[in-house]
Amino acid sequence: MSKQICVLIADDHAIVRYGVRQLLEAEPDIAVVGEAVDGNQAVALTAELQPDVVLMDIGMPDMDGLEATQQIKAQWPAVNVLALTMHRSEEYFFEMLKKGASGYILKGAETSDLIHAVRVVARGGVFLYPTMAQKLVRDYLTLKGGEGTAVDPQLSPRENEILQLLAAGYSSKEIADKLVISASTVHTHRTNLMQKLGLNSRHELIQYARQRGLL
Repeated sequence: MSKQICVLIADDHAIVRYGVRQLLEAEPDIAVVGEAVDGNQAVALTAELQPDVVLMDIGMPDMDGLEATQQIKAQWPAVNVLALTMHRSEEYFFEMLKKGASGYILKGAETSDLIHAVRVVARGGVFLYPTMAQKLVRDYLTLKGGEGTAVDPQLSPRENEILQLLAAGYSSKEIADKLVISASTVHTHRTNLMQKLGLNSRHELIQYARQRGLL
């Protein structure tokens, strides 16, 4: 019998971890060896368990999946990271690939797609959910054609997301609730945004976002 694929699940929602564990452990060639509730724990358990695949959520508290992926790939290059997320946005997709993820699949995918994705990345391959693969091709064609992009490349994915929400009229508290982060974190991101962009007020941030076509 071939060696089982050892998987670490990193997601801050218990019901998601439970459901994914049940799904994967129904497969004879896959074993779930651990669960992490945030990025810090994902890194620590990767060090301890050395899984073949880390199934990584992006939006987690304390340390998100982007930072956790970067740390894991820097320390254990042989560990493959597969993003399992609700985020369809291009900035998260491309940022996860830049951090070293070998795949990107949406939580709304078919269960057979998830199982196939785990097997593909465990073998050292790359799995991109079809709609996300289309984004990759479109981005390549856009860059080749010299056209612009809908995000500001000098900003992080989170900063772009907060900028768009600010421009759409959300308050700091509403943004905090929507992104499941603290209001102080939103304030810090907003301060960083103004410093990076050389702006002085929320009004200027909104004008900047609209001029860039970020809405």
